[in-house]
Amino acid sequence: MTLFYLGAALFLLGTILLGLIRVLRGPGSGDRMLAALLFGTSGVAILLLLSMVLETPALVDVALVFALLAVVAAVAFVRQHGLPEPQDTPTRRGHHPPPEEPSDDR
Repeated sequence: MTLFYLGAALFLLGTILLGLIRVLRGPGSGDRMLAALLFGTSGVAILLLLSMVLETPALVDVALVFALLAVVAAVAFVRQHGLPEPQDTPTRRGHHPPPEEPSDDR
């Protein structure tokens, strides 16, 4: 079973490497943030797997701290960049609805 846990941890490490490519290439800041959240999630899973393999319960505490840091990073990103709004909303920044033409019904 130890070999299975180590194999799973290596697989998760591979997903982190693929996420690093996404961080470097983009194309947008949202894609980069999702890749950073992948780092946090995979890092927590790797630490939990290693705590089982190495029988070190302190790694569970470290994994919990990483999970909290990932949430803080996500909240900071949303506060910095805002949430995307759909194209058809009139409150979209930089988009002003066309003025209504006055009617000639006097």
